[in-house]
Amino acid sequence: MGRVVELVCSTCKRSYSPKEVQYTCPNCGTLKGTLEVIYDYEEIKSNWKRLNPNEGPHSHWRYLPLLPVKGENLPPLRIGWTPLLRAISLERELNIKIYVKDEGANPSGSLKDRASSVAIVDAIEKRKDTIAAASTGNAASSLSAIAASMGLRSIIFVPKGAPKAKVTQLLVYGAIVFEVQGTYDDAFDLSLELSLKKGIYSRNTAFNPYLGEGKKTASLEIAEQLGWKVPDYLIVPVGDGCIIQGLWKGFKDLYRIGFIDSLPKMIGVQAEGSSPLAQAFFSGKEEAVATKVDTIADSIKVAIPRDQVKALKAVRESGGTFVTVTDTEILNAIPYLARKTGIFGEPAGVTPLAGLLKLKEESEIEENSTVVLVMTGNGLKDIESALKSVDSEPLKVKGIEDVERFLTN
Repeated sequence: MGRVVELVCSTCKRSYSPKEVQYTCPNCGTLKGTLEVIYDYEEIKSNWKRLNPNEGPHSHWRYLPLLPVKGENLPPLRIGWTPLLRAISLERELNIKIYVKDEGANPSGSLKDRASSVAIVDAIEKRKDTIAAASTGNAASSLSAIAASMGLRSIIFVPKGAPKAKVTQLLVYGAIVFEVQGTYDDAFDLSLELSLKKGIYSRNTAFNPYLGEGKKTASLEIAEQLGWKVPDYLIVPVGDGCIIQGLWKGFKDLYRIGFIDSLPKMIGVQAEGSSPLAQAFFSGKEEAVATKVDTIADSIKVAIPRDQVKALKAVRESGGTFVTVTDTEILNAIPYLARKTGIFGEPAGVTPLAGLLKLKEESEIEENSTVVLVMTGNGLKDIESALKSVDSEPLKVKGIEDVERFLTN
């Protein structure tokens, strides 16, 4: 299995061979027993050098030596190497150097394509032809898209009320879609039950340790796109916690092999109506308490964070923090980001900007710092929320006189 030498439990620290355990630590269970993927870093350091920016592949597979797959059969879709855009207009207002990592540019429109692609390649290498997952939408659409490109079957469990645009993607890609009459956590449990009972490969967040390895490629790209430098702060939407812990691990992996000489502070952003990790962080707890959730940001609407141990560890290790934002602040950030950068983000995707505005107001971000906002999903994923974020509508006209009248008023 590539260069992986062991899988280490994030709670009890027990080490397993990649052939010994596939998903979580048998001793600590599915919630606390999430595994960290450890590579032969000395071998990688000796045999892998920084690529020239003009060298291919210009996808996340350029980091194959730091991924847990052999990569002999890769999806044809171009995943990763998404734009890192300088947000000049925002900089002028906030007096901070700001970049936006636009993950909406991935094939299915979200950062989750990075994780799904690694999972699918791993499944193929393990001779599996069916993959199951639970999702509020983005993970599922990424899985179904990439599975379709490789001729695999995908089985998706979505919670009741998942955005229509995301569910439509699943159906178009040909996935078998089950709408669970309950929450995301209910869908997650049902997906695990099917996978364990039928031996179907599971793409479930945190349960599968290799998903974070795919997500970490965004931080590898950020470092390379900044000339192998790291920002002072990386601001990330947080639901289950898999993205933020994966990005932190990516920076740590680069540090271990000598590609970078510093590490960023990780800032996790949660919706006020779904903030179990923020609550655990500020109360000094090592695990989150399940809470009732209610937020417009469906992608981070999680009562029981599945990657909570590693997510809390990532923020604390980095010297970072959490911040919570209201649904109103999230909705306001959708057109604000679009009108300042040209990037259209879904509710969860714009939470880093909402979080930055709050932190800047509270003087938590130093002036002249460098900040990267990770915009995780395209705004077309949730048009209904986007419409709520603007107070305008098309101007109805019949002729040029009407047009001129509107323009002069």
